[in-house]
Amino acid sequence: MPARLKYPDLAPEGLAQMRAMEHYVSTGSQLEPNLLGFVRLLASLLNGCEYCIHLHTAELRKLNETSGRITELADWRASEAYTHRERAALAWTEAVTNIQDGHAPDPVYNEVRAHFTEVETVNLTLAITTINAWNRIAIALGTYPGHAGAEPS
Repeated sequence: MPARLKYPDLAPEGLAQMRAMEHYVSTGSQLEPNLLGFVRLLASLLNGCEYCIHLHTAELRKLNETSGRITELADWRASEAYTHRERAALAWTEAVTNIQDGHAPDPVYNEVRAHFTEVETVNLTLAITTINAWNRIAIALGTYPGHAGAEPS
């Protein structure tokens, strides 16, 4: 979808803060880059954000992820291609992305906590909420490649 507004020009400080959060998640959270890529891609798939789906698929390829693990992500529960830690993160991604469906149930949270420290759990949740925000901006206001505000990184 073409951009409805040049939103980065209209709210540069707000988008700069979002990019700063994304930078923190990518470089300061100590979560594995591939895990973050799968979380971002799954949330984008759930939200139907075509721009972000393409972006995060390309990022995972650059991280040398296999085509099978990338394409199986949409049906990750039926795949044995993901570690227990990745599966916990993917389940948490679904719960947080679809927060209206069950409000992040305790069993999903408990599985995340079995594989992630407290700090990692907070950082994982920040990663999920950040990609959800980017998805919603791209879907609601459109994207235009090459413009800084349209490129979550």
